[in-house]
Amino acid sequence: MDRLFGLEHTTADEGLALLATLYDDILVAMYEELLKEENIPYLKKDRGTGSAMRIMMGQSFYGTDIYVPEALLERALELITPADGAELEEDEDAQESEE
Repeated sequence: MDRLFGLEHTTADEGLALLATLYDDILVAMYEELLKEENIPYLKKDRGTGSAMRIMMGQSFYGTDIYVPEALLERALELITPADGAELEEDEDAQESEE
C-alpha cells in the first residue's frame, strides 16, 4: 500500500533533513511557529495523497513531514525536544502545589 500512495518516499530535495513527521495539524502549527521564531527555514509536505485528502476532507491521515536544512537540524531539534527531566520536574511541582 505504501508503494501505491508514495508513503515510502520522503523527499528528493537535497540539503534537507527530516525534522519530524506529525499527524496532528495543531502540532504542525506549533512546530511552524517555533521554527519561524528562530528564523529557521522549513519545508512542509503532506505524505502520499495527503494534499488531496486535506482539500477534500479538511485533514490528512497520512501525516505531514517537516524538513529543515541539514546545517540547522541540530538547532531545530533542540527547539522541539524538551530538556532532560523538564517534564518530570513540572509534574513534581504540580503535585507539591496540590498538597
